[in-house]
Amino acid sequence: MNRVMTGLARLLAILGGLVLITLIAITCLSVLGRIANSIGHSDFIANYLAFAGGFFRAFGPINGDYELVEAGIALAIFLFLPWCQLNRGHATVELFTSYFPQGMNRFLALFWEALFAFVIILITWRLSVGMSDKMRYEETTFLLQMPVWWAYAVCSIAAVFASIIALYSVWLHARDAMASAPITQIKGEVEP
Repeated sequence: MNRVMTGLARLLAILGGLVLITLIAITCLSVLGRIANSIGHSDFIANYLAFAGGFFRAFGPINGDYELVEAGIALAIFLFLPWCQLNRGHATVELFTSYFPQGMNRFLALFWEALFAFVIILITWRLSVGMSDKMRYEETTFLLQMPVWWAYAVCSIAAVFASIIALYSVWLHARDAMASAPITQIKGEVEP
């Protein structure tokens, strides 16, 4: 079970990384297109290098780049969540907990893990409801005219996997809370 969950979380994180790399490429190409277009419309090019103006003006921003980045970032977040969850990589504030007994810290970790799993499951549910609303009303993005429900659907699938990993992480914390051994941490894989 540990290998399956770790492998799934790792695969989702790799997909999230590929989504981010794609978004970076889209953003960079769009910015370079805007710069080239601005150069093509500059007074210097118009006055001294008119022959090059048409070349530079042929470039421009990628149509709908903001829409693509908006949907892609949401997807990347949901793809990274399982890996962060399984590695217990979420931000924690340990002002007073270092003074608590280890058993109390295990209970607190279990409580917060269960609360986080509940929130992820709630978000997954609401994403699916939002997706059905977007499908029913046939809402599209402004520039690309892409159906908005597509982004909701892909994020919902990633959120389902995040929910599964969150429940598994609750199980790991419950096991740790009942054990006398220190809380398990992943360094590449979850300890059995």
